[in-house]
Amino acid sequence: MNTSVKDLAALTIDAFSSQLRGKIVMPSDASYDQERKLYNGMMNKLPGMIVKCLDVADVIASVNFGRENNLLISVRGGGHNVGGLGLCNDGLAIDLSGLKFVRTDVANKTVRVGGGNLWGEVDHATHPFGLAVPAGIVSTTGVGGLTLGGGVGYLSRKYGLTIDNLLEADIVLADGSIVTVNAEQNTDLFWAIRGGGGNFGIVTSFKFQAHDVKNVFAGPTLWPIEKTEEIMEWYHEFLNNAPDELNGFIATMIVPGAPFPEHLHNKQFCAIVWCYCGDMDKAEETFKPILAKKPLFEHVGEMPYPRVQSLFDELLPSGMQWYWRADFFDELGPEIRATHLKHGSNIPTPLSQMHLYPISGAAGRVGNEETPWAYRDAKYAGVVGGADPDPINVEKMTKWCKDYWEALHPYASGGAYSNFMMDEGHERVKASYKNNYDRLVTIKNKYDPNNLFKVNQNIKPLV
Repeated sequence: MNTSVKDLAALTIDAFSSQLRGKIVMPSDASYDQERKLYNGMMNKLPGMIVKCLDVADVIASVNFGRENNLLISVRGGGHNVGGLGLCNDGLAIDLSGLKFVRTDVANKTVRVGGGNLWGEVDHATHPFGLAVPAGIVSTTGVGGLTLGGGVGYLSRKYGLTIDNLLEADIVLADGSIVTVNAEQNTDLFWAIRGGGGNFGIVTSFKFQAHDVKNVFAGPTLWPIEKTEEIMEWYHEFLNNAPDELNGFIATMIVPGAPFPEHLHNKQFCAIVWCYCGDMDKAEETFKPILAKKPLFEHVGEMPYPRVQSLFDELLPSGMQWYWRADFFDELGPEIRATHLKHGSNIPTPLSQMHLYPISGAAGRVGNEETPWAYRDAKYAGVVGGADPDPINVEKMTKWCKDYWEALHPYASGGAYSNFMMDEGHERVKASYKNNYDRLVTIKNKYDPNNLFKVNQNIKPLV
């Protein structure tokens, strides 16, 4: 049983505060309600204190304080986690949003990034040099959470997952020490953090391999929802035989409004959002078979990579109601396609969607045991996401997500991408790591035997 912050003496908290460059936010502070806001408006967490760290020393002091006082600890990087795992009730929330820096080494095409950075900040720093690090599809996502969970996005087919481009990290461990992990140092821990989440410590800096990506040819194509089965069958065959430079995630969705034309608003579609990162002189030729499928609407063209990364930022602001369910899939057979048509035709709110992200190309050529990310042989990471700004719609969008997921789940590969999971129980966590779970437990036993870092998709140590 953890101690509540409420039970700590004021002098104890004052002594802790004196060790910090950052500040402590307590429930009595005017800024507390603002600081405890979560990306998912369905979540309401009441941490006993929030520590706004400004440097690594603040992180070390916070870990030591939490451990020595038997507090429940959570860690917030970018704060984008739909499960609300950046905060905890009654305990100590370690906020990394002050640990921000992006240093681009142009000669070696590497990037050093702080534990509190967002991906849009990384894109901003690397783009002038014609470089990019593979990440997700939303620029407001935190670097730390997305990376530690895997990192599926627009560049995955060409350059792999984000974890495939992680070269090094600095980590504050449960005992308050700090270590550097890479291919030569602390190799077991380096393996574990490439998909094992925040189970092993707090990453204060990441070093990534960047790639030559300046502009991309990208954008959405829309077909009437009635064409879902036809488009999915074509998409599966086409994309899995396409060059690695071409990526595209497929969705069932409603066009919610601007920037789409008015005649499309509030109608349901089967959509594919494309991103081609190859030679721009070959882009139009690459898209000819796509446009030959005669989408009802298309808006594809050359754009800066940071532009495609931020296409959906305005549609997905912090504070909306969110509910997610996820699975991996090996194929898009007739039963799966029919299920997508059925449930994709009954989307309950304008921002609720289903996405399938491809794991083919470079991401699929990594062995299942080379990193904890154990579904490299699956073809898609799928997620059904209910979203709406109004709490009155929570029940109907949650039911839609559950019904959609339950209808698809019999055809799934077994586990789910951890970054798409909410609180779904320990068995789902184990299933998502498959044969890698026992190895992760061994590493957890070594670096965090008392499970100090447990507000996450938890890998439980053997006590």
